[in-house]
Amino acid sequence: MTLSEVANDISRRLSNIFLRDQNGRRPVYGNAEKIRSDPHWRDLILFYEYFHGDNGADIGASHQTGWTGLVAWSIKSLAVLNPDEVLKKGFNVAAMRMQKSVNSLESSR
Repeated sequence: MTLSEVANDISRRLSNIFLRDQNGRRPVYGNAEKIRSDPHWRDLILFYEYFHGDNGADIGASHQTGWTGLVAWSIKSLAVLNPDEVLKKGFNVAAMRMQKSVNSLESSR
């Protein structure tokens, strides 16, 4: 695998902890039924500091927004960044494309 492919694989794996699976459940919430099914809670995404190694469920520090906050960037970058463009034009050009995408999303609200 290329370095870009490895980075994308790590991003996908980490993102899958927070995204809904085929049953509509987010692994990050484990067996917490209220958070998984209640319409007032199920779309609340908390970035925990620690995760269960086998199932991705949170195991502590829900107030963290440090390294796990990068998950949001990872999800967006998988959709927006093109590794070849980053190599040819540099990360700054690719990051500007990403910012335009975010601005477009914000203006459509």
